[in-house]
Amino acid sequence: MSPNPLAWSFRQRFGAGFLACVGLMGYALYAQHGLGLEPCPLCVFQRMAVIALGLVFLAGTVVGPRPGPLRIGFGVLGLIASGVGAGVAGRHVWLQNLPADEVPACSMMSLEYMREAFGIGEVIRRVFTGSGECAEIDWTFLGLSMPAWTLIAFVVLGAWAVLAGLHRR
Repeated sequence: MSPNPLAWSFRQRFGAGFLACVGLMGYALYAQHGLGLEPCPLCVFQRMAVIALGLVFLAGTVVGPRPGPLRIGFGVLGLIASGVGAGVAGRHVWLQNLPADEVPACSMMSLEYMREAFGIGEVIRRVFTGSGECAEIDWTFLGLSMPAWTLIAFVVLGAWAVLAGLHRR
C-alpha cells in the first residue's frame, strides 16, 4: 500500500472508509458502555447512518469494481449514506446550539417505546422534531460536541467515497 492515500486503489480507499466507520462505531459503543453516555434518538439515527455507510464501503471493498458505472455507483451510494448521516448530525448540532428558551421540551418516551407505539413515519417525525435530551451536550473534544465531530466525519467520508468512485486507477 502506498503511503500516499491519493495513490491508493479503489479497494484500499473503500477498505479505509470501512475501517473509519468501524472506528466511529467502536468509539460510540465505548462512549455508551465505557463512559456511560446514553445515546439520544438522533444519536441512534447517526449510528444507523454510520453502519449504512460502513456497509457501502465494505461492499465496495469486496466487489472492487473497475472504473466505470459500478464504481461511480458505489461512490454515489457512499455520498447518499453520508449525506443522510450529515443531515441528522446537522440537525443535532442545530438543536444543541439553540438558545435555552427555544429548546423543545424533553420527551419522556424512549426510542424503543416509540418504535413499539407508533409507525416508523411517526417515530421519524417525532425524533426530528427534536427534544430536550438531544440538545444536551454531555461530551466535547476540542470544543466540539460528538454530533459536531460526527458531522465532520460524514462530510469527510462522503467526499472520500466520491473521490474513490471517480478515481480512474
